Amino acid sequence: MTSRMLPTTKRLIDGLFNGSSSAVARTSLARSITLVESTLQRDREQAELLLDHVLEQRKAKHEGHTGDSSFRVGIAGPPGAGKSTFIETLGLSLTKKGHKVAVLAIDPSSSVTGGSILGDKTRMTYLANCPDAYVRPSPTRGTLGGVAQHTNEIVLLCEACGYDIILVESVGLGQSEIIIDDTVDTVMLLVPPAGGDELQGSKKGIMEIADVVVVNKADGELKSAAKHTAVDYMHALQLARRKEPEWKPTVKMCSAREGEGIDGVWDVLTEFRDTMNAVNKIEGKRSRQSSKWMWNQLNEELMSLAKKNRFVKDEASSLAPDLAHGFISPRSAARKLLEDFLTHPRNK
Repeated sequence: MTSRMLPTTKRLIDGLFNGSSSAVARTSLARSITLVESTLQRDREQAELLLDHVLEQRKAKHEGHTGDSSFRVGIAGPPGAGKSTFIETLGLSLTKKGHKVAVLAIDPSSSVTGGSILGDKTRMTYLANCPDAYVRPSPTRGTLGGVAQHTNEIVLLCEACGYDIILVESVGLGQSEIIIDDTVDTVMLLVPPAGGDELQGSKKGIMEIADVVVVNKADGELKSAAKHTAVDYMHALQLARRKEPEWKPTVKMCSAREGEGIDGVWDVLTEFRDTMNAVNKIEGKRSRQSSKWMWNQLNEELMSLAKKNRFVKDEASSLAPDLAHGFISPRSAARKLLEDFLTHPRNK
């Protein structure tokens, strides 16, 4: 990194550490996240400098301390489970308890236009207007697994700004949501009252990494169905192998609309945090997550360089007709592109 930090980046850093209740801090956080998500080379360089400084401050702050005061909760589940309503109800409850809550709502990007609706903030009106909460929708931009490419970096920025509870809402992709486990301390699967077919579809993937299962909408005519669904999930979890030997996945019921059972869900989440912290599992998990995201970032950087390389692009164009007619396999074509990239890495 040979770039120098711009004055605008320095001001963002100064603003981040003003405390989450400060309007300056919230503005700095929003602009910092925009900088991190930018694909412009100049912005990418400044984002790296900003993140490095934030981590230096984090290191100095936690020098001599064990563990971390923040708690990262991933909330996954199928569309229609009521994730936005649940998050708003839980977030407002936590702010009343004195917590600072940041919500990262991941929205799917169009595979055609690349755009995202980013409508989660409009579905959490009360929480978004709460001075002790921050709601930020982010696009996946083609990243698989229900999380955005820079989610882990955005989490660090939110924590630097003083938010101690980070709620990450995945896009609701079903079994491919397991990548969310590489971003958070605990994964909560939120499901609606459903029949056996939906449970059957959830047994693999996300069910295998869920630490807590919550059946939402347990009110009115659906209360009886919610009880049956909770029992079904209890039986399914008994047959599944535990993700952590120290923790037995728990099933809870709640009604986010009526606010019932929310405190019980949070009690289970904090019990998980205390249990895992007692054996240093959360710290160890975060270390492994950082390593995975490093390799993911390296993959992104190499792909970006390869696609911009003139020699690679020329080779790809020459291989296109043979690929189209099935005269060469994609594996062989990829190997040729890799050899061309390694031979001419500097694009001259």
